[in-house]
Amino acid sequence: MKNYDAIIIGAGSVGVPTAMSMAQNKIKVLVIDALASPGQGQNKKAIGGIRATHSDKGKITTCQRSIEIFSTWKEIHGDDIGWIQNGYSFPAYTDEDAKKLKDLMKIQKPFKLDIDWLTPKEYLKIVPGINEKNLKGATYSPKDGSASPLLAINAFYFKSLEYGAQYKFNESVLDILVSNDKKLKITTNKGEYKAAKVINAAGNHARQMGQMIDLDFPVVPDSHEGAITEPVQRFFGPMIVDLRPSQDPDTEDSANFYFYQNNEGQVIFCLTPKHLMKGTASQATSVFLPQVAKRMVELFPKLANLKVRRTWRGQYPMTPDGFPIVGETKEFPEFINAIGLCGQGYMLGPGLGEILTRIATCELTQDDIDVLKHFNLYRDFSGIEQFK
Repeated sequence: MKNYDAIIIGAGSVGVPTAMSMAQNKIKVLVIDALASPGQGQNKKAIGGIRATHSDKGKITTCQRSIEIFSTWKEIHGDDIGWIQNGYSFPAYTDEDAKKLKDLMKIQKPFKLDIDWLTPKEYLKIVPGINEKNLKGATYSPKDGSASPLLAINAFYFKSLEYGAQYKFNESVLDILVSNDKKLKITTNKGEYKAAKVINAAGNHARQMGQMIDLDFPVVPDSHEGAITEPVQRFFGPMIVDLRPSQDPDTEDSANFYFYQNNEGQVIFCLTPKHLMKGTASQATSVFLPQVAKRMVELFPKLANLKVRRTWRGQYPMTPDGFPIVGETKEFPEFINAIGLCGQGYMLGPGLGEILTRIATCELTQDDIDVLKHFNLYRDFSGIEQFK
């Protein structure tokens, strides 16, 4: 039986950057994943947006660190991961949404987020051609950005190998036991491993991992669909997030939607269904593209002639309040969760990886402790994150 300082379950958006951080800090770490290579779960289905403009300290500060890692990666390590600082924007077409966005800025500004309210005229300068009817203005955060999920996770993976991390692919976790020496024993379909710490970063399967040690975590995946167009010359800047649920009978089963143009000129887009599709089924539906295309063209007519290359369907492992669950469990302090990322694991992952490393080494800072309060497993889950 092989012994490790830490075993990470899941080689995805959180597991791989966590392995990179741990190995860099001389922790003997093993990552176990049931799939064939890193990022083959939900990471490869992410659309690539990375923002710090959230509604609480936990997500804001974690993503601020993630943005530092993404934005300096090429300069420090030499790999092009497709990073562009294109920003995020939330246009408001109702007085209610304008008020919500302005009120949220009062929370965001004290964290030194670069975010401002733009008038319709100012917003049209960065998104020329956006529908002006009833436009009240928009928030704009220019330091948010995007990067390629495929390029990024592979860059993190190879860097983690360079630091000494080990991986076992095509291995399914069958059992987790607390052994007599207080270490956790992981049994897979191919072997057994022991570690002083186990990090549950299993995404869609996080709840099942907990059930192996008689813990039940409130994480339920639901499905969202995305699509990507052919590449074209850049014609707008930021990610555009339309908060409005549709009132049109043809698209009434859709809530918010969002899209941006990546570093290669492709427009990537996603839509939140009003009636969530719970579970892990991943076949694309025939409903998504007609719904989202109609809404996108109404909002931004310049999109009308773009050709869509493909659509796909992935999951958001959701918690009841839209905040992640990160930290030790009371019953088994050696078992650490990084689960329920609610579709934001890609943007939170690098920052969380460093926090998880400090949990494992007992080197948490006061800022870490403050962040983890927002992600505490033992909260009442009664709140709801704004604009999750």
